[in-house]
Amino acid sequence: MAWLPDDFSHPTCVPVFDGFHLRPIRASDTEIDYPAVMGSQQRLWDIFGPAWGWPPTTMTIEEDQTDLARHEREIEAHQSFNYALLNLDETALFGCVYIDPPERAGADAEISWWVVDEKVGTPLEDALDLLVPRWIARVWPFERPRYPGRDLSWQEWLALPGA
Repeated sequence: MAWLPDDFSHPTCVPVFDGFHLRPIRASDTEIDYPAVMGSQQRLWDIFGPAWGWPPTTMTIEEDQTDLARHEREIEAHQSFNYALLNLDETALFGCVYIDPPERAGADAEISWWVVDEKVGTPLEDALDLLVPRWIARVWPFERPRYPGRDLSWQEWLALPGA
Protein backbone atom coordinates (compact mmCIF):
# COMPACT_ATOMS: atom_id res chain seq x y z
CA MET A 1 0.00 0.00 0.00
CA ALA A 2 1.26 3.47 -0.89
CA TRP A 3 2.04 5.88 1.93
CA LEU A 4 -0.44 8.49 0.64
CA PRO A 5 -3.39 8.15 -1.73
CA ASP A 6 -2.56 9.13 -5.32
CA ASP A 7 -5.15 11.90 -5.25
CA PHE A 8 -3.96 13.49 -1.97
CA SER A 9 -3.03 17.17 -2.23
CA HIS A 10 -0.85 18.44 0.59
CA PRO A 11 -1.74 21.78 2.17
CA THR A 12 0.37 24.71 1.00
CA CYS A 13 -0.46 27.21 3.75
CA VAL A 14 -1.78 26.51 7.25
CA PRO A 15 -2.59 29.37 9.65
CA VAL A 16 -1.14 28.71 13.10
CA PHE A 17 -1.45 31.75 15.35
CA ASP A 18 -1.71 35.53 15.06
CA GLY A 19 0.39 36.17 11.96
CA PHE A 20 2.21 32.83 11.81
CA HIS A 21 1.65 30.03 9.33
CA LEU A 22 3.09 26.78 8.04
CA ARG A 23 4.10 26.20 4.45
CA PRO A 24 6.26 23.59 2.74
CA ILE A 25 9.92 24.46 3.17
CA ARG A 26 12.09 25.35 0.17
CA ALA A 27 15.81 25.45 -0.53
CA SER A 28 15.39 29.21 -0.91
CA ASP A 29 14.53 29.35 2.83
CA THR A 30 18.14 28.58 3.79
CA GLU A 31 18.85 32.20 4.72
CA ILE A 32 16.17 32.08 7.44
CA ASP A 33 16.36 28.36 8.27
CA TYR A 34 20.07 28.22 9.06
CA PRO A 35 20.05 30.86 11.84
CA ALA A 36 16.87 29.35 13.32
CA VAL A 37 18.36 25.85 13.44
CA MET A 38 21.84 26.82 14.57
CA GLY A 39 20.49 29.33 17.10
CA SER A 40 18.65 26.41 18.75
CA GLN A 41 21.19 23.73 17.83
CA GLN A 42 21.92 22.34 21.31
CA ARG A 43 18.25 21.91 22.26
CA LEU A 44 17.41 20.48 18.82
CA TRP A 45 20.32 18.04 19.10
CA ASP A 46 19.06 16.98 22.53
CA ILE A 47 15.66 16.24 20.93
CA PHE A 48 16.52 14.86 17.49
CA GLY A 49 20.23 14.00 17.66
CA PRO A 50 19.97 10.41 18.91
CA ALA A 51 17.34 9.53 16.28
CA TRP A 52 18.37 11.67 13.32
CA GLY A 53 21.91 12.85 14.00
CA TRP A 54 20.62 16.39 13.44
CA PRO A 55 21.57 19.19 13.63
CA PRO A 56 25.31 18.67 14.00
CA THR A 57 27.32 21.50 15.56
CA THR A 58 29.42 21.62 12.40
CA MET A 59 26.55 22.04 9.92
CA THR A 60 27.39 24.66 7.29
CA ILE A 61 24.96 26.88 5.45
CA GLU A 62 25.76 24.91 2.29
CA GLU A 63 24.86 21.63 4.03
CA ASP A 64 21.63 23.20 5.27
CA GLN A 65 20.76 24.32 1.74
CA THR A 66 21.45 20.81 0.40
CA ASP A 67 19.19 19.37 3.12
CA LEU A 68 16.40 21.86 2.34
CA ALA A 69 16.68 21.09 -1.38
CA ARG A 70 16.23 17.38 -0.52
CA HIS A 71 13.17 18.23 1.59
CA GLU A 72 11.75 20.29 -1.27
CA ARG A 73 12.17 17.36 -3.70
CA GLU A 74 10.61 14.92 -1.22
CA ILE A 75 7.63 17.23 -0.70
CA GLU A 76 7.09 17.51 -4.45
CA ALA A 77 7.25 13.70 -4.75
CA HIS A 78 4.99 13.22 -1.67
CA GLN A 79 7.70 11.12 0.00
CA SER A 80 7.84 13.22 3.20
CA PHE A 81 6.96 16.73 4.28
CA ASN A 82 8.78 19.51 6.11
CA TYR A 83 6.67 22.57 6.90
CA ALA A 84 8.37 25.80 7.95
CA LEU A 85 6.78 27.88 10.70
CA LEU A 86 6.97 31.43 9.37
CA ASN A 87 5.88 34.94 10.20
CA LEU A 88 3.40 36.66 7.89
CA ASP A 89 5.95 38.18 5.51
CA GLU A 90 8.17 35.07 5.66
CA THR A 91 11.26 36.98 6.80
CA ALA A 92 11.92 34.66 9.76
CA LEU A 93 11.59 30.96 10.46
CA PHE A 94 10.42 29.95 13.94
CA GLY A 95 10.36 26.14 13.70
CA CYS A 96 9.37 23.19 11.56
CA VAL A 97 6.85 20.36 11.38
CA TYR A 98 7.91 17.02 9.89
CA ILE A 99 5.43 14.53 8.46
CA ASP A 100 7.19 11.34 7.46
CA PRO A 101 6.38 7.77 6.48
CA PRO A 102 6.99 5.46 9.42
CA GLU A 103 10.48 4.23 10.16
CA ARG A 104 9.16 2.08 12.99
CA ALA A 105 6.36 -0.51 13.06
CA GLY A 106 2.89 0.30 14.36
CA ALA A 107 2.10 3.63 12.68
CA ASP A 108 1.26 4.94 9.23
CA ALA A 109 3.03 8.29 9.74
CA GLU A 110 5.48 9.87 12.15
CA ILE A 111 5.05 13.53 12.99
CA SER A 112 7.37 15.77 14.99
CA TRP A 113 7.94 19.50 15.35
CA TRP A 114 9.96 22.17 17.08
CA VAL A 115 10.15 25.90 17.67
CA VAL A 116 13.24 28.08 18.05
CA ASP A 117 14.58 28.57 21.57
CA GLU A 118 13.12 32.07 21.89
CA LYS A 119 9.59 30.73 21.28
CA VAL A 120 9.72 27.82 23.75
CA GLY A 121 7.00 28.26 26.37
CA THR A 122 5.22 31.01 24.43
CA PRO A 123 1.69 31.18 23.00
CA LEU A 124 3.17 30.39 19.56
CA GLU A 125 4.55 27.07 20.79
CA ASP A 126 1.27 26.34 22.59
CA ALA A 127 -0.68 27.08 19.40
CA LEU A 128 1.56 24.79 17.32
CA ASP A 129 1.31 22.01 19.93
CA LEU A 130 -2.49 22.27 19.77
CA LEU A 131 -2.70 22.65 15.99
CA VAL A 132 -0.49 19.83 14.73
CA PRO A 133 -2.40 16.77 16.02
CA ARG A 134 -5.75 18.34 15.08
CA TRP A 135 -4.48 19.30 11.61
CA ILE A 136 -3.10 15.80 11.04
CA ALA A 137 -6.41 14.21 12.13
CA ARG A 138 -8.53 16.58 10.03
CA VAL A 139 -6.54 16.97 6.80
CA TRP A 140 -4.11 14.09 6.41
CA PRO A 141 -5.22 10.54 5.46
CA PHE A 142 -3.56 8.73 8.37
CA GLU A 143 -5.25 6.21 10.66
CA ARG A 144 -2.36 5.60 13.09
CA PRO A 145 -0.10 8.66 13.25
CA ARG A 146 2.68 8.55 15.81
CA TYR A 147 4.19 11.58 17.52
CA PRO A 148 7.74 10.69 18.64
CA GLY A 149 8.80 12.88 21.52
CA ARG A 150 5.12 13.51 22.32
CA ASP A 151 3.09 10.30 22.63
CA LEU A 152 6.23 8.27 23.32
CA SER A 153 9.80 9.27 24.08
CA TRP A 154 12.47 9.27 21.38
CA GLN A 155 14.20 6.47 23.29
CA GLU A 156 11.00 4.39 23.18
CA TRP A 157 10.68 5.17 19.47
CA LEU A 158 14.27 4.06 18.81
CA ALA A 159 13.53 0.75 20.58
CA LEU A 160 10.58 -0.09 18.29
CA PRO A 161 11.14 -2.57 15.44
CA GLY A 162 11.64 -1.13 11.98
CA ALA A 163 8.66 -0.66 9.69
